[in-house]
Amino acid sequence: MKLSQFKFNLPSELIALEPTMNRDEARLMVINRRTQKIEHRMFKDLVDYTKDGDVFVINNTKVFPAKLYGEKEKTGAKIEVLLLRELNHESRLWDVLVDPARKIRIGNKLYFGNDELVAEVIDNTTSRGRTLRFLYDGPYEEFKKTLFGLGHTPIPKEIGREERPEDAEDFQTIYAKVEGAVSAPTAGMHFSKILMKRLEIIGASFAELTLHPGMGNFREIEVEDLTKHKPDSEEMYIGQDCCDLVNAANQRHNNVFAVGTTSMKALETAVTISGKIKPFNGWTNKFIFPPYNFTVANCMITNFHLPKSPMMMEVAAFAGYDFLMKAYKEAVNEKYRFFTYGDAMLII
Repeated sequence: MKLSQFKFNLPSELIALEPTMNRDEARLMVINRRTQKIEHRMFKDLVDYTKDGDVFVINNTKVFPAKLYGEKEKTGAKIEVLLLRELNHESRLWDVLVDPARKIRIGNKLYFGNDELVAEVIDNTTSRGRTLRFLYDGPYEEFKKTLFGLGHTPIPKEIGREERPEDAEDFQTIYAKVEGAVSAPTAGMHFSKILMKRLEIIGASFAELTLHPGMGNFREIEVEDLTKHKPDSEEMYIGQDCCDLVNAANQRHNNVFAVGTTSMKALETAVTISGKIKPFNGWTNKFIFPPYNFTVANCMITNFHLPKSPMMMEVAAFAGYDFLMKAYKEAVNEKYRFFTYGDAMLII
């Protein structure tokens, strides 16, 4: 398919600036692939689509305070650094994005806080990408505490506002535990403790995996032919417990709900020829767009994504391109809230 096929008119006022007051009271559009019907519900109505033995596959990644504000040596020019991933524990090496990139060259030193941290640029990786070495002599735990103490919640720039203190909690699922994400798995942010307990009472269970979403989800795709797009790699982990829950549900012909595009991507990375998933510990650069045959989950929970985004493409592959475009058109007409803090969609 072509990139331009995923363009649609999204009024800027439909991009949510903050989440609903109660996580599970976001709106929920339910789309049925078999009947081609669309329903309008609330997220907590998920219980009406769940039965004993169903499994929800959730991504337990935790967003860390990845955004740093600093200054360039000598000139004092203001710079923004987004920490992507730690490359070397002992050498304090990090893969980062910098803005404005044109001013940041190899050999430059960057200062953060009241000179609490200093970093040296040691490599250019992409047009905005750099490798930084943080110059810190103290113990690692002390360095990490200082680094994260200076960090800010990396809410996407498309939200169009400054970070707020509440974002530290809002931009996170309630079950987040494995640190490493620079972007939240947004579909999971609608789950509340009460809703999860209600689902468990019905007899549903939660299978946890870890996939750390990177900034590749928010980089513009620059090729019209989607087969030529090269996505960033993301670290992921699936343990035996998750595999056992998912494989058993499929064997029983129960529903397997992939909560978010990251969970779906992880499942499709770890699936074997037999259709079962196996433990996985490594990296994935899987890019899912139509047409694609899914082999693990038969239901999907997701948010309303931005035009031409890889997340929208993955959802189109699951829902069916034409049906998804119809649903998105209805979502705009019905003023559903889009993007990170927006409303949810259930595809059955």
